[in-house]
Amino acid sequence: MAYALAPFVSVSFGGGFFSVLVLGIVLSVVLGYLLEWLFFSYLYKREHLQQVLMTYGLILVFEELRSILIGDDVHGVNIPPILDVSIPLNDMMTYPLYRIFISSVCLLLCIGMWFVFTRTRLGMMIRAGSTNREMVQSLGIDITLLYRVVFAAGVALAAFAGMIAAPISSVYPGMGDGVLIICFVVVIIGGVGSIKGAMMAALLIGLVDTFGKLLLPQVAGVLVYVLMALILLWRPRGLFKV
Repeated sequence: MAYALAPFVSVSFGGGFFSVLVLGIVLSVVLGYLLEWLFFSYLYKREHLQQVLMTYGLILVFEELRSILIGDDVHGVNIPPILDVSIPLNDMMTYPLYRIFISSVCLLLCIGMWFVFTRTRLGMMIRAGSTNREMVQSLGIDITLLYRVVFAAGVALAAFAGMIAAPISSVYPGMGDGVLIICFVVVIIGGVGSIKGAMMAALLIGLVDTFGKLLLPQVAGVLVYVLMALILLWRPRGLFKV
């Protein structure tokens, strides 16, 4: 939806792609904060399944709103001119600089999240709050505000990922459906509530999916789910249970 505002933002503020990127992150933070306050704050004491069902229900609502407000057309997003070049690998092959940009951004985000979670006071509160909400609250920490900030940051990261992927995948209805399923697989493999488990599972799934498409293209689509099944047979609660 943020890219539907691209022409207006480009004319008003300049910058095009990067201006919309900043706008999308800001809007996502606000949206995430409101969603947590209106819906998810009432579900923390219930089963995880109810949170999943709420998430899926909201996805259906937002998909319908997107269809009504913006339509169902496929939109192409131009790569920023500064990144719209290719690096020659040999006389016959080149590699797009934008893909290197995406990989670098993901790596920096991963390092940044690791630093926040393991080396800052905020990260300590997040880890403690995910394990024992009542104890953290008894220590005088506003756990409600903490949950909302973390939820808003998560929504912003998801929107950011979608926006930087848009120039190479286009913007189309349901573009996040495949990613949503993989996200659930990541949580299941890593262990529900485990930050380290989510990071390790995402890396593992990425490697299996990439090498599967290269070495076993006929069955690449099911390798991730085979991996999930094998890990759950070995560790039913995931790699890193909380």
